[in-house]
Amino acid sequence: MGGKTEYQRAWWFVVPVVVLVAFNALVPLMTVVNYSVQETFGNNQFFWHGVGWFQDVLNSERFHAALGRQLLFTTIILLIEIPLGVAIALTMPKKGPWVPVCLVLMALPLLIPWNVVGAMWNIFALPDIGLLGYTLNSLGFDYNYTQQPVSAWITVILMDVWHWTSLVVLLAYAGLIAIPDAYYQAAKIDGASPWAVFRHIQLPKMQRVLTIAILLRFMDSFMIHTEVSVLTGGGPGNATTFLSIDLVKIALGQFDLGPAAAMSLIYFVITLLVSWVFYTLMTRHDQN
Repeated sequence: MGGKTEYQRAWWFVVPVVVLVAFNALVPLMTVVNYSVQETFGNNQFFWHGVGWFQDVLNSERFHAALGRQLLFTTIILLIEIPLGVAIALTMPKKGPWVPVCLVLMALPLLIPWNVVGAMWNIFALPDIGLLGYTLNSLGFDYNYTQQPVSAWITVILMDVWHWTSLVVLLAYAGLIAIPDAYYQAAKIDGASPWAVFRHIQLPKMQRVLTIAILLRFMDSFMIHTEVSVLTGGGPGNATTFLSIDLVKIALGQFDLGPAAAMSLIYFVITLLVSWVFYTLMTRHDQN
């Protein structure tokens, strides 16, 4: 009873942090909600506009195009980074002196700031002087991410894969090393193939960490902005103008606060709903 009481009292130390975080999140959110339902003509004068901005955004072809590009990019990223991260984690040593070396190498890309990543790949992929661009053009490929939409997409995808696959690797590796050796010994006695070991032992035991990896990579890739903004600026044309980049253009470039606020709330709801669907589908097996 005494231990339970002490455990309950411990929550009082967390309450100030929860209140502070909630306050810092609630104030900006309410400001956005306020802008999304009002119209202004300057001089700090606002007029009630209702759901008009939401209707304009949802009926806008520009919004649909940006959302389509965002969903396509996120889908490609998940299809590449999750299997690739698991494959790399499977090849990493579980014991020995090379373990810390591999972990440090995997963590290095994650330590680089997002704007630096975009600047690095901006130089790396330049068609004339960049190592990637110059090499591809020397091999006979017509590559120029500043003018060709396909090249821009390939460059953005490669940049994100290089930057964030390490996160999936580290999570998958944590799930692998948590598997007791008794499972592998039993599989060896039964003569199980490597694929059978992966299918019936490793993959089920990694389910929880892979759920976290998929959710994190979905949210990060769906809200990507800084790297793409520095690398391509949303170009060429609107080829890489994802939802986040289009939102910034409307809010800061055009200074249309009402549509931008409505769009940001729609953006938030889409991210929340899709994340909830992902989580529900991937945890349904555990509930059963």
